[in-house]
Amino acid sequence: MSSTESPDTATAALPVPPAGPGRRGGAETVRTATLSGLTLTVRAPAGPDGAGQGTAGDGDAGEREPALYVHGLGGSSQNWSDLMPLLADRLDGEAIDLPGFGQSPPPDDGNYSVSAQARAVIRYLDAAGRGPVHLLGNSMGGAAATRVAAVRPDLVRTLTLISPALPELRPQLTAVPTALLAVPGIARLFGRLTHDWTPERRTREVLALCYGDPGRVSPEGFNSAADEYARRLELPYFWEVMERSARGLVNAYTLGGQHNLWRQAERVLAPTLLVYGGRDRLVSFRMARRAAAAFRGSRLLTLPEAGHVAMMEYPEAVARAVRELLDSEVTDVTADAGRS
Repeated sequence: MSSTESPDTATAALPVPPAGPGRRGGAETVRTATLSGLTLTVRAPAGPDGAGQGTAGDGDAGEREPALYVHGLGGSSQNWSDLMPLLADRLDGEAIDLPGFGQSPPPDDGNYSVSAQARAVIRYLDAAGRGPVHLLGNSMGGAAATRVAAVRPDLVRTLTLISPALPELRPQLTAVPTALLAVPGIARLFGRLTHDWTPERRTREVLALCYGDPGRVSPEGFNSAADEYARRLELPYFWEVMERSARGLVNAYTLGGQHNLWRQAERVLAPTLLVYGGRDRLVSFRMARRAAAAFRGSRLLTLPEAGHVAMMEYPEAVARAVRELLDSEVTDVTADAGRS
């Protein structure tokens, strides 16, 4: 399917893979963080002794800097399972399941707006006392991360955005079905129309939408994603979360003034890395130039063969770019110290 062809309606089901199809980075720890009206699942690579990074069992956690990874619409913390281990020697990383996604239950207030997701990230960082962090976000998570960096610069040391869902005046045709999820009743109607579809078929359609080359997904990774999709479909709130989250993303595109995502991008002070895929069917590759102009002094990595989830398709390339961002920050801090 080329980027100019209309997608199968199946691609409207889940814009980001539910799990992390790929090489998988090894053992992980999963825990729950409980806040008032909000419960978040937190995933981290396991340390040498099996303890999660940042826990008492991980002796070198203090030598690494904290990082937080935020997934996209329909995704989960597992979307970062390939990238996190590649940066574990530098970053004490955690990935969260946003409210209603992955293993996190819906928020008590039922708010799935981008602003609410940003507040969930802020509340977690404030409660955990881990800031400032190296903040990484994909797709919808990239939009939420942009808001966090704009309104709470004290919490963000660097910002990495992979195909961030920032407003497009002329979205690609292949992104239209995802926007249609925001129409009341469409998500549940789609669920009824595709009731007999197997999780494998649903997963295959999602990967075709999100990957530049779905053939890069291993059989084990495909089965993992399909199993997670099947689990999600059994959740009574699955379609409601998808509909409300898609609506929240579309609404964020229409906000003006200081709440406009592009205006907030211009307010970001943290050193920023932007990653765009040449075969992205959800966020247009042409937005890379505008984003690079909006985020002051940003770095841009373009991966011509990548789709919407470069951290899953090309984790090594993304990891190298993140390392360069970290190195540049260290250089800048050292230079500033020398001038003082």
